Amino acid sequence: MSDAAPGPEVAPPLWQRICTAPQLSDGRRAGSRLAEFLEWSEDAELQKLAGQPNVRALLLALADHSPFLWRLATADVPRLGRCLASDPETVLAACLATCEKAEASAGSDAAIMRALRLAKQESALLIALADLGGAFDVIATTGALSRAADTFISVALRHVLREAGRAGRLRLADGDDIETGCGLVILALGKLGARELNYSSDVDIVVFFDPECASITGTVDPATLFSRLTKGIVRLLQERTPDGYVERVDLRLRPDPGSTAVAIALPTAYSYYESLGQNWERAAFIKARPVAGNKALGETFLANLMPFIWRKYFDYAAIADIAAMKRQIHASRGHGEIAVAGHDVKLGRGGIREIEFFVQTQQLIFGGKRPRLRGSRTLDMLEQLGNEGWVTQDAVADLRASYLFLREIEHRLQMVDDEQTQRLPSDEDTLGRFARFCGYAQKRRFCSEVTHRLRLVSHHYERLFEHSPRLDVAAGSLVFTGATEDPETLETLLRLGFKQAALAVETIRGWHFGRRPAVRGARAREILTELVPLLLQAFSRSGDPDAALAGLDAALAGMPAAAELFLVLKSNPPICELFGEILGGAPRLARTIISHPHVLDAAIDPDVLRAPLDEDAFSQRASQILRHKFETEEFLDALRDFAQEELFPIGLRLWSGMIEPSGAALAYSALAASIVETALAHVERDFSREHGKVPGGRLTVLALGKLGSREMTAASDLDLILIYDFDAARPESEGSRPLHAVQYYTRLVQRLISALTVATRRGRLYDVDMRLRPSGGKGPLATQYSSFAGYQATEAETWEHMVLTRARPVAGDKALGVQTCDAIRAVLTRQRGDGLRKDVHDMRRLIAKEKGEQDPWDLKLAAGGLIDIEFLAQYLLLRHAHAEPSLVCVSPLAVIEAAARIGKLNAEDARCVTSAYRLLTDVTQILRLTLDMGTSPREANEAVRRRLSRAAGEPDLSALESRLSDTRADVRAVFDKILLAR
Repeated sequence: MSDAAPGPEVAPPLWQRICTAPQLSDGRRAGSRLAEFLEWSEDAELQKLAGQPNVRALLLALADHSPFLWRLATADVPRLGRCLASDPETVLAACLATCEKAEASAGSDAAIMRALRLAKQESALLIALADLGGAFDVIATTGALSRAADTFISVALRHVLREAGRAGRLRLADGDDIETGCGLVILALGKLGARELNYSSDVDIVVFFDPECASITGTVDPATLFSRLTKGIVRLLQERTPDGYVERVDLRLRPDPGSTAVAIALPTAYSYYESLGQNWERAAFIKARPVAGNKALGETFLANLMPFIWRKYFDYAAIADIAAMKRQIHASRGHGEIAVAGHDVKLGRGGIREIEFFVQTQQLIFGGKRPRLRGSRTLDMLEQLGNEGWVTQDAVADLRASYLFLREIEHRLQMVDDEQTQRLPSDEDTLGRFARFCGYAQKRRFCSEVTHRLRLVSHHYERLFEHSPRLDVAAGSLVFTGATEDPETLETLLRLGFKQAALAVETIRGWHFGRRPAVRGARAREILTELVPLLLQAFSRSGDPDAALAGLDAALAGMPAAAELFLVLKSNPPICELFGEILGGAPRLARTIISHPHVLDAAIDPDVLRAPLDEDAFSQRASQILRHKFETEEFLDALRDFAQEELFPIGLRLWSGMIEPSGAALAYSALAASIVETALAHVERDFSREHGKVPGGRLTVLALGKLGSREMTAASDLDLILIYDFDAARPESEGSRPLHAVQYYTRLVQRLISALTVATRRGRLYDVDMRLRPSGGKGPLATQYSSFAGYQATEAETWEHMVLTRARPVAGDKALGVQTCDAIRAVLTRQRGDGLRKDVHDMRRLIAKEKGEQDPWDLKLAAGGLIDIEFLAQYLLLRHAHAEPSLVCVSPLAVIEAAARIGKLNAEDARCVTSAYRLLTDVTQILRLTLDMGTSPREANEAVRRRLSRAAGEPDLSALESRLSDTRADVRAVFDKILLAR
C-alpha cells in the first residue's frame, strides 16, 4: 500500500452533476433539432456526452424552449464541449481568465469588444446549463453571473485606462495592476452589488473619481477625463455587435442623474449625500460595493457614507417617507387581483421587489443601531431579521422559499430569448409551454404554485406600515421615488391632462434631488412624497396642468424653503385646489407667485384673506413703511414688497369668488392710492432734508382715469396730475441747497414718478401716465395751481374737461386738494352749448380711427364697449351739471344712474347701459387678472374660460361672447341715439 498523501479532490464535470431538466413541450421537434446538430458537429466527444440520458434531456430542453441558449450551444461546438466536460466553477474561472488575458494584449476597441462578448456567451451558456441541470441552485447561479459581470466591468475599465495612458492623459502604474492608482472607482449597486444578478439584468453602477489624484496629468480636466472613460466603458459593454452585447449598463443611480455627469467627483458626492440624499438612495447603497478601479478608494467612500446610509436615529418623518416609498411601489405595480398570465414576477403584487423592499425598509430603520442588519444580500438579511425578532419565523420561511422560487421563474423567463423581462406569458398556450420549461408537467400545478407564492409574499408585504394611507389616485398610480420612469405613472399623468408627462416626471424627480433651493431640506422632500399626488390632481383641474407644474417649479426656484407651504397644502385640500387653479388657470397671477414666492403666505394665513380692503385700511398698512428710516433704495424695495403682498390677496380673493369684481376694483384703487400717498410722503421727507421746504408750499396728487373713478384692475396704470402752490413772496426753499419753487416741485415730482415706476430688484410698481396734464406730454410735470385753474377755465379743450370728470385727490395737501376740486367742479358745472355733442362724438371717432374698434375682446375700445359708456357719462355730466350739480361724480356708473334719476336719460336706456357697464367691467377684471393685454380668451386654457363665464353668469365662453356682442350692439345704439341726435 502506498504511503503517498491523497491528492486534492477533483470536482466532477458538469455532465456528471446534471440531475434534472425541464419538461418538453414538443419532444419530436426538439429531438430533430438535436439530431441535426450532432450530425453536423461531427464531434465524437460531444456525441458521446450527448448520449448520456441526463445531458440529452438538458440539450433537448434547450432546443425546445430557449432559442437564445440553443444558438449559444450550437454556434461553437468546442465551447459546448468545454462547458459539459469540466466542472462549471473551473470552466467559468478559465473563461474569465482568458478574457482578462485578452485585455492585456488587445490592440483595439474591436478586439477587446469581441473578447468580452465571447466570454459573455460562454459564461451565459455555462451558467444556464448548470442552473437548468440542477448543478447550481439560485444562490450559486446569481453569484456566478455577478462574478462574470465584475470581471467584464474590470476588463472594460482596464482597456480604457490603457488608452488614456497611451494618449498621455493618465500616468498608470507599472505592471498589470493599473486600476489601484487610477483615481476612479466603480461601485455596483442593486443586484450586482449584492451578488444577486439575474440573466438579463442591467448592471447598476455609479462612478466616482478623486479630482486630486496624482495619476492625472497636469493639462487634463478630471471631470472631462473620467466622464469620457465612463462613457467608453459603457460603450464597450453594451454596444451591440455581431457578437451581441456584454451587459446593459444603468448609471441612473448616481446623484441627480438628470443634471449631473456620468462620473462624479468624490467631494461633490459627499456634499450631495450629506445634504440631499434621499431614503431610496439609502436603500440603494445598502447593496453598494466596489467592483472595479481603485477599490480601496471605494471602500473609504462607503465607510465615510455610513452615517448617511445608517441613521442612528430615524425620525418619524423619515419613517413616513419610507412608508410612502412602500405605498408608491404597492400602488403602482400590482394587479387588482393576483393572477398568473401576464403577471410581473418582479414588480407585480407579491413579486420579488416586495420581498426586497420588505427586507430593505427594515434594514434602514433598524440597521443604524444594529450593524448585523447592514448586509447586502436579501436572504441573509431576511434570516437576520428573523434571528433578532423583527420578523416572524413564518415570514422568514415563506419569503425565503418564495424568493428562491420567483428568482428561478425570473431566470427561466430571461433564458428564453435573453430579454430583460419578468412578465409571465399572457397567452395560455405559451404559458403552458413555459410551465413545462419550469419543470411542471401540468400548467394547472404551475399556476397554483405561482399563485400560492405571490399570495404569501403579498400577505407579509401588506403588513408593512399597514395603517398608512395609500398614495394612488383615482386616475391611476403616481410614483416618483427612484431614478427611473414608471410607465404606469406616465399613463396616469396623461389621463390627468398633462401633455408633457415625461417632463412632469423629471420635474418632480428633480425636486426630490434638491434641484430647487426650496426643496433642499430633507423635511420638504419627505412631505413631497405625500403631497405630490394631491398637487397633481389639483393641477389636473386647473385647465393647464403642465403650466401649473411649471409655475410651481419656477416658484420653488425662487423660494428659500418650502416645507411650511407643503404642510399647509397637504393639510388643506381647498387651499391646494385653489393653488393649482391659480398656477394652471391664471397666468398673470401665477407669475406673481413665480417672481415673488413669499406672497403665497397669503394663501396660508386666513387673517390676510380677511383683512379689510377700504382706503383707510390700506393707508394705515402702507404707513407702517414710513416708520422705518429707510434709504431710498431700501424704501423702494419695501414699497414693492408691500404692493405685491397686498395685490396678490386681492387677486386671490377675486379669483376664488370671495369678493366681487366691483369689490376688487375698489381694493385695487384703494391700494394704489395708499402707495402713491406713501411714496409722496417718503419723497417729500427725503427731498426736504436736502433742499428744505418752500414757504407756504403745497402739493396735491390728482388721480384721473380708473384710479380716479376707483375702477382699477390688476393691470391698470396710474393717470396722474400734480398741482402745487406756494407763497409768491418767498419763492425759494429754505434748505441748505435752496431751489426756486418751480424747480423744487418739478424735481420733487420727478422723484415721485421714479419711485412709482423704476424697476428694482423687487420688480416694478406701476406705469404712470402724465399725458393728461395741461399741455400734455410737452408741459411741466407739475403745474402751479393758478396756471392749472386758469388753463382749465380758458384754454382747455372739451376732451380735457372730459378727463377731469374722473379727477380726485389721492395724496398730498388736503386743503390744496379741496381747492383744486372746487376749481374743477366750477369747470364741470359751467353751461355748455350744443357743440358739446359733436366734440364728444368726434373724439370717439378719432380714437376708433387711431386704435380700432373691431376686436370683440377689447372690451374698452370695441364699438359699444366701455369707452362708449364712459364718453356717454362724460357727455351727460358736462351737458347737464350746470343745472344738475348732482351729476358731478367720478364714477361713470354713478353718473348714468344719476342722469336716469333726474330724467336726463330714459329708464330703458339707463338699464341697458348700467347692466352693460357692470358686465364689461366684471369681465375686464377677470381678464386683467388672468391674461396679458392682447391675449384672446379663445387662446386661454379652460380654467380662464370657466372663470370668465362665471363672472358673467354664463355657462361657457361661447355664451359669454354672444352676450357681449349683443350688449355692445345695444350700447352703441344708445350712444348713437344720444350723441348723434339732431
